Parts: sequence; C-alpha cells; structure tokens
Amino acid sequence: MREVAILGIGQTKIEERWEKSLRELAGDAVLGALNDAGINHVDSIFVGNMMSGSANRQQHLGAYIADWVGQRFSEGLRVEAACSSGAAAFRSALMAVASGEVDTAVAVGVEKMTDSPTAEITAQLATAADADWEVDQGVSFVALNALIMRRYMYEYNWKKEDFAPFSINAHANGAHNPYARFQEPITEKAYARAPMIADPINLLDASPMGDGAAAAILVPAEALRRSGGRVIKVLGSAAATDTIAIHDRTVPLWLTAAEKSARQAYAQARIGPEDIDLFELHDAFTIMSALSLEACGFAERGQGPRLALDGEITPKGRIPIATRGGLKARGHPVGATGMYQIVEVVQQLRGEAGATQVEDARIGMTQNIGGSGSNIIIHILGVE
Repeated sequence: MREVAILGIGQTKIEERWEKSLRELAGDAVLGALNDAGINHVDSIFVGNMMSGSANRQQHLGAYIADWVGQRFSEGLRVEAACSSGAAAFRSALMAVASGEVDTAVAVGVEKMTDSPTAEITAQLATAADADWEVDQGVSFVALNALIMRRYMYEYNWKKEDFAPFSINAHANGAHNPYARFQEPITEKAYARAPMIADPINLLDASPMGDGAAAAILVPAEALRRSGGRVIKVLGSAAATDTIAIHDRTVPLWLTAAEKSARQAYAQARIGPEDIDLFELHDAFTIMSALSLEACGFAERGQGPRLALDGEITPKGRIPIATRGGLKARGHPVGATGMYQIVEVVQQLRGEAGATQVEDARIGMTQNIGGSGSNIIIHILGVE
C-alpha cells in the first residue's frame, strides 16, 4: 500500500444556504480544493452524504457532483454511514489512492438540511438509530443521547454544569472561524439558562444543523516529496462498528467502536494518545465529548469532564479539541462533518488556524461518529 498525502482542501461556510443547491455547495468545496491543490482533474470522486434522497430528493450523487465540477467521466460514488458519512468518503478515497488503483481522488462531504421542515430532518436523523427498538418506541436521537448523559451523571457523580466548558470552548474557538455557523462566544450563565431540549441536554449541549460542504484532494505522498511540496500524510485510518441500539451494548457508557478504531489507528501511525497534538472529536452533544476523550485514551473512564473543567481542551491545553468550533459552533451538516474535521486538522498542521492555532502542531486526529457510537471512523494526520 502506498503512503497517501493531502494536497488540497476546500470548505464552505455553514449556514442556511437558501440560494445554493446541493450540487453547488459540494461544487464550491471541490473546486476550492482543486484550486488549493493547483490541479484541475481527479481520477475519482467519493461523496459523503446521509440524507440527500429525502431532504433534497436527489440520489446518485457521484455522477451528480462529478458532472457539476467538470470531472465528467471520472469515477464517482456516494458513501453513506449516517453522521460518519464524511469520514467514510475520505477513507474510501484513501484506500483507492493507497492501493495504486487511482493517483488522485477527492473526498467531499455535503449536506443540505435547512430546505426541509425541522420535523422531517429530525425524523431523518433518527434513521441512524434502531428503527425497531428505538425509533418506533418514540425515542428521538436527542433523547437517546440524553439518556446516556443522565446515566453518566448518575454513575460518575457529575453535575449538569460540569459539561459547560465543552460548549464554552467550542464557541470560543468558533468565534475565530469564518466558516463556522456560530461566531460568538458564550458564558457559563448562558449555558445554565439555555432552553432544555431533552433533560439533561439543553440547547447549548447540542450541535446545530446547517448546510455545508468540505473536501480534500488525496495523492501519493511520494509524488509530493518529489515536487518538494509540504507533505501532510495520512498516518492512520481505522473504522469500527457497534450495536445500533444502545441497550444492546454490554457497557452503554463506553464507546467500544471508538476504543477499537483509535487503537488500530495508533498502531498504524506507531504512536499513542500522548503524541496527538489536537483531536477534532465528534461533539454532536457534550456527553459525546466526554465519552470520546475516554475511549480514545485521553482520560480515565468517567473522567472526561475533568479535562474540560481543568482547561486541558483549549488550544493551549494538553489535548485541544474543537479548535475551529467543532460540531457545536462550526455546525453539523451531518454528511459533511467528517470532512470539515479533516480540513480543520490540515489547517492546523499548515499553521493556518489563526487565533486558535495549536502551537507546533505536528499530529492531529479526527473522529467521526455515525449514530450513537455505532459507526466510528478515526484518521490520524501528520506533517513531515
């Protein structure tokens, strides 16, 4: 297998993009990545998306996007893995280039959510849960995470306000990201007063939906070395699944798929969690931040909130997370989220993260979650 590097990146601002179609959003990100890479052709296009068939009445996204961005006759495929569709598309592009089957590939994640009524989007998000044993019993996706958070607070003796630093950090960082949906910091008081959605999850525990797309161009690393360009390599890539229904898990408060995929990615990169300079985790809800930090080896079981309370998750902390706002402030256009994480780590490794730049960042990790921990994909990137 060949070593693979990222040549170019592109992204769009996350917001309600009434004036842009699904193909235009994806096209803006892909064309941005091609321009950043300084090329005009790719062999393959992998599109990460969750709900275009229902929200946009459009399937067949491989050809749909390839044609729009001037890549007619290139291979084009759509990849779906619920909220981890973006990372799944990146992993597909990675394997295509690593295998030697293609020399250039673009992975793009795209989702256009705000054209549809909120109730419809909520119903579509719930399809990432178990239709028979969760959704049909009337439990929403937010409610499932609320049940996890309530049990976590009970088991490990945490209070609701102990999760505030996760949201505060994300919004503080998002304030410096021009592509983020929310660009204003929040306070502890604002967190405490936020409307409750599904107790104990309030509005500031949850990430917002939005419209957006992000993309990256992958090429053989050796080609970049020969040209003398900066080489940002994919050091590790791993994926794992768990039960879709939370009640089927042996330990509902442990992300086993995150533990397994992280362990595999660390082994591929020949590093450990102590070597990671920043971690763009999947903070769809604050409870997921705590569980992710624990399962990936950054905190002891049940002690994830302690890292946030001690300031260790900020850009100057021991393990910076959500450095560009995360899902919480940047936004969570579900099929695109995993690709935004890739783009943001590349920005950090290039030294292009501005006020939230992690000093001397050399290795960054992304973690994209589908469902409530049922499909988790991890990538580790490093700069030579």
